[in-house]
Amino acid sequence: MHRRLLRETAYEAIRDAVVRGELAPGAAVNSAELADRLGLSRAPVRDALSRLADEGLVETKPQSYTRVTQVAPHEARDAAAVVRAMHELAAAATVGSLSPGDLADMRAANQRFEAATRTGDIDAALAADDELHGVLVRASGNRALAATIERYTPLIRRLERRQFAQHHARRSVERHDDLIAACAAGDAATATELTGLIWRSLEHLGDDHGD
Repeated sequence: MHRRLLRETAYEAIRDAVVRGELAPGAAVNSAELADRLGLSRAPVRDALSRLADEGLVETKPQSYTRVTQVAPHEARDAAAVVRAMHELAAAATVGSLSPGDLADMRAANQRFEAATRTGDIDAALAADDELHGVLVRASGNRALAATIERYTPLIRRLERRQFAQHHARRSVERHDDLIAACAAGDAATATELTGLIWRSLEHLGDDHGD
């Protein structure tokens, strides 16, 4: 259990550093330096880097290099399509059975999202967005669905951070409000449609920046 927790700690820390750009595209990654920086042994860091390589955030060549991958718009679009489908499935499966607490969590997350967009706090805005949609994912109880979203969302967030626009974020606040209203009304069809609309917008990331 302890080793697994160390692997998760290393994975989340390195993944978040890549997504935020603290480990820049093309940057060499040294497992010993990362271990020192994180206060961990090399083993969980190596495990984390292997997992991140599988997920497309780092690339390795044995006995040669480990480095952060370049941001690839086409990969972000592909990931967005998969994540959209998973969120639609979560909405379809859970709306109608959400508790008052679930709805309150969604409203609170959207309030945090709106506040973060006003101040331009991208990290807080994306975290709140994940929390809002995460309510439906959690309520679904579908571990495969949740794991798929966790795997592919970082590829989207990496490019989304670069192209974060406040006017798009303000529109998302309104769509979130509509989604919450549909959830409160038990209208699964509308909630699923709105969920698809929200996530489909991310499938156009990088359209003007080439592949």
